[in-house]
Amino acid sequence: MKRLLVLLVGLMFSALALAAINVNTATLQELEALNGIGPVKAQAIIDHRKANGPFKSVEQLKEVKGIGDATFDKIKGDVSITGTTTPLAKTTSAAPAAAPMKAETAKTTAAAPATAAPMKAETAKTTAAAPAATAPTKAEAAKAAPATAAPAAPAMSAKEKAAADKKAAKEEKAAKAKAAKEEKAAKEKAAKEEKLAKEKAAKEDKAAKDKAAADAKSSEAPKK
Repeated sequence: MKRLLVLLVGLMFSALALAAINVNTATLQELEALNGIGPVKAQAIIDHRKANGPFKSVEQLKEVKGIGDATFDKIKGDVSITGTTTPLAKTTSAAPAAAPMKAETAKTTAAAPATAAPMKAETAKTTAAAPAATAPTKAEAAKAAPATAAPAAPAMSAKEKAAADKKAAKEEKAAKAKAAKEEKAAKEKAAKEEKLAKEKAAKEDKAAKDKAAADAKSSEAPKK
């Protein structure tokens, strides 16, 4: 009977030992199942994987923001960079199962023939413990997942639509009037500047002619 108990315990630990998370393919929820990895660190692993490509070794997990030596030591035995991801049970759920097994061992010393049925029931309890451990992980993942659905905008009534169209038409008319006013002012300014330029050029031309005439007159005076 003791050998059977030892065999059952060995099978439980071997099942846990075979569980592994492939950090190159694992989802957010699967990464959260690792000891010491919450939603933030799990998302950081995925972001690092997307930005830098697949991990070449498990030691590269230390490059992820928030994962130091202490966290890495907790998860290094449960992660890999190849293979398929095997769901990982929380290690804390295995502790309560040890007490019932010790009580069952004590019963076997009193009546050997009557122990077969309780041991089967105990085995059923221990196998049911692993699925129960994954429930908190799913609940935490549901809390961590942001709500992406945005509320739909309410439909406008006919009155609201008419008011909006009227407002848009008014704004468009005001914009056109402003543009026309600015264009007119620009044309008037350009015409004024052109007129001033012509008057200045005519004035300078007249002054140049008057000076030339005066110079010519003064150069002819000594000859007389």
